[in-house]
Amino acid sequence: MKTKSATKPRSKRRSSPNLAGQSRRATSLKAAKPNLWNRTQRLVTTRAYQAVQDLTPGSPRSRGPSSISRARQKALLQLSPFELKDELIKLAESAERENVAQFLNAGRGNPNWICTTAREAFGTLLRFGIEESRRTMALPDLGRQIAKQPGLAERLAAFLASNPMAPGIKLLRETWDFGIKRLKFDPESFAYELTHGVIGDSYPVPDRMLRHCERIVHEYLAREMCDGRPPKGKWDLFATEGGTAAMCYIFDTLMQNSLLHRGDTIAMGVPIFTPYIEITHLERFSFKPVNLDASVERRRDGTHVWQYSDAEIDKLADKRVKAFFLVNPSNPPSYAMRPGSMRRLVNLVKTKRPDLIIITDDVYGTFVPGFRSTMAELPQNTIGVYSFSKHFGCTGWRLGVVAVHQNNIFDKMLARLPSGTRASLNRRYGPMTMEPEKVTFIDRMVADSRLVALNHTAGLSLPQQIQMMLFSSFGLLDKTDSYKQLCQLIVRRRYQALFEGLGLTPPADDTRAAYYAQLDLMVWAEGEYGPEFAKFLRDNYECIDVLFRVAEQSGVVLLHGGGFGGPDWSVRVSLANLAEDTYPKIGQFLRDAAAAYVKEWNASKPTYETPRT
Repeated sequence: MKTKSATKPRSKRRSSPNLAGQSRRATSLKAAKPNLWNRTQRLVTTRAYQAVQDLTPGSPRSRGPSSISRARQKALLQLSPFELKDELIKLAESAERENVAQFLNAGRGNPNWICTTAREAFGTLLRFGIEESRRTMALPDLGRQIAKQPGLAERLAAFLASNPMAPGIKLLRETWDFGIKRLKFDPESFAYELTHGVIGDSYPVPDRMLRHCERIVHEYLAREMCDGRPPKGKWDLFATEGGTAAMCYIFDTLMQNSLLHRGDTIAMGVPIFTPYIEITHLERFSFKPVNLDASVERRRDGTHVWQYSDAEIDKLADKRVKAFFLVNPSNPPSYAMRPGSMRRLVNLVKTKRPDLIIITDDVYGTFVPGFRSTMAELPQNTIGVYSFSKHFGCTGWRLGVVAVHQNNIFDKMLARLPSGTRASLNRRYGPMTMEPEKVTFIDRMVADSRLVALNHTAGLSLPQQIQMMLFSSFGLLDKTDSYKQLCQLIVRRRYQALFEGLGLTPPADDTRAAYYAQLDLMVWAEGEYGPEFAKFLRDNYECIDVLFRVAEQSGVVLLHGGGFGGPDWSVRVSLANLAEDTYPKIGQFLRDAAAAYVKEWNASKPTYETPRT
């Protein structure tokens, strides 16, 4: 974040002879002539105030203080970054209306690309489903429910062969062949699930996930979350309305089944997605959080590594910590846990904490080549969550999945609960089955998602599950990973463009997902101008002041990194939702804001001119 227009950075020495001399003269003047000192200070203050006024916004090039008072900013700090964003959007949109700047919302994590092929395949499959529903019915606007009858597989195969030019037909044919030949599906059962699933003419059965869809999504997770090297055994999957619903269901079932209790201590890998922080403070949970802080470790130049140090991971050895909750790759730093840290975590769990519950949100895993989740390394302890939203550009579809390994600690923990607790849980799940004690942890989660009483209508809608399966098969059958590499290239080019605008060279790092960038203004301030400048910023501005400046003067909306449990003076830049050519501008706007702070700092320094007598 070096600034072209800023004062030349300080030398490595803490103070120059010039400044030291000024300081000695100031001390002597204050002691010898206090009245003259006071007049001098008033003169300095007046000049500093005038310098600040000269920077007031009035044109696209002006850079200076925000019109939002410090008191107002301080009050707004209590908001989540996502609610604070709405205030920033108002300023940015106002700047655009006044032709001061172009509105650029770099606060959103919604990607501005979509996967088209899997959607085309869905549309063509829907066409077959509608034709099948009309096959024996000639009434207008009416079709019959898809029936599970012999001959459906043959008709679907014929449709796939006779429509070579239909959109997405290649993926449909390959998905059909993959299921029949590779996974050994029964053709009639697979054809029925595809056809009645895309039509959505009945409740989800099984409620947890359709069987064939589960198998294909399982293969996808084994490839993408485990780098094609999954652990032994299988996961049970629960299809959910996106990753956020998955998290709600997980915490609810952990609490309902006394695996977590109100007031328990849980560890969180921070920085982390803000709502996860807020969950811990809800009255129902009132968890005591212990932070594993990825901002502690620094490079030689003072910048953050965004990895958990050994000391941070070792906090999990404390038996009071019941669960470890992380986003991997992280949000907003956007780094996967490095192999060394993963090995330390695995060793700690296996030797000291085999009872530790791990909840991991791996939505950004596909943006890191060779990514391996804790699902791969510690399958027995991990509740894995994956959302299709980011990689496939389908946030509106609400497609997520919970993965729990069949050999897991959760079912064992349920079996060891006190007899009174088990009896109470048997009454809770008794209406579902004659043997409620045998209901697994993940099936309890499905029932809890519908308050148990409505378990018979639980589950993600059938069309959503079909689209999820098609996204998965598209990823599996893309042998060269062309789509995945293209998505990675998109965000990496934007990351590079942002840093070009900042005038910085980002360090090489194989663990970087580059879906977001988290920039710490205070690291830059201390590194370039020393602790005095950093103190000036802390004493005179709120940590979100820079957000208001760039919104009001440049039309750019960023998010407050401190709201994610990160450094207070950091900002999150989303690299997912704007065109590549906008990111050098965002970098430049941040440089301009930094230059204005430096100018205000210089204007505030005493000049020690002697006023006329």
